[in-house]
Amino acid sequence: MDYNRLVKECLKGRPEAQRQLYEHFAEGMLGICYRYTKSMTDAEDVLQEGFIKVFKHLDQYKFEGELGGWIRRIMVNTALNYLKKNSRYQTDLAYFDTSLHPVSADNPEVKLLAKDLAELIRQLPTGYQTIFNLHAVEGFSHVEIGKMLGINEGTSRSQYARARALLITWLRKQNMETKNETYVRP
Repeated sequence: MDYNRLVKECLKGRPEAQRQLYEHFAEGMLGICYRYTKSMTDAEDVLQEGFIKVFKHLDQYKFEGELGGWIRRIMVNTALNYLKKNSRYQTDLAYFDTSLHPVSADNPEVKLLAKDLAELIRQLPTGYQTIFNLHAVEGFSHVEIGKMLGINEGTSRSQYARARALLITWLRKQNMETKNETYVRP
């Protein structure tokens, strides 16, 4: 697909081009939105709001880099803004540096499908989930995350470490349950 041509057609206000752009990226972007929210309904709201921003600001796309990456960034920022303004996520988004607990650098040795890992990440508290996704999945630095969320870099690092530690604990528990099931005799 020629994205440059498609963007130019969208900028001319052609509905067919806008529909093509939406249909080409919507499914993948919905997955991104879902990673940051707690329900598919919220993810769909973020997706719609994100695509409104995409079409509104499409003239700012510089035809440098991948169009999908540009749209992805808009979706991530839209999801973050949604979390900040939606009252149901407010208490979960509080970033506190209190009650730090030790974090192990061990990696669990467990075979896990990507889908299963994504579901575990979704079970994290919203604040942990958001920072984990921004750093581990999207690749943002803790400095960038701090600026995006209005927190300091150290808070981002500690929230990421806590999220990671919690995931490791859950993976180990899941691994132990799987091993125990394997050794049960009929």
